[in-house]
Amino acid sequence: MTRRISIRTRGQGLHEITGQVQDAVEESEVDDGLCTILVQHTSASLTIQENADPSAQRDLEAWLNRLVSENDPIFTHTTEGPDDMPSHIKAALTATTLSIPIVDGRLGLGTWQGIYLWEHRHRGSNRNYLVHVS
Repeated sequence: MTRRISIRTRGQGLHEITGQVQDAVEESEVDDGLCTILVQHTSASLTIQENADPSAQRDLEAWLNRLVSENDPIFTHTTEGPDDMPSHIKAALTATTLSIPIVDGRLGLGTWQGIYLWEHRHRGSNRNYLVHVS
């Protein structure tokens, strides 16, 4: 089973999608298998990260923004603004797909883990991702 899910991001940052992915797993009725997620964009990515303390998310965002800064004079791909090329680099450095085991009809995530779509652009966007369960 494959489900396409769309979300509207509020702008740069981590947006939790764990609930929507778990809903797709439950709909599939697969008890033991694999869930694969693909974000269908080149300026956003996916990550599994702590979902208990928001400061962990803020620190990740700040670190990645420091690592890949905007307005670097070497960037020529700036058609959509100063966050254009940095967003592509951030997506290349992180992940555009995730694979998570399904155990007893549930995502095999740890206690404090959540699945996040990581928006790398400042402006909000409609983002699509595919959830495949087998």
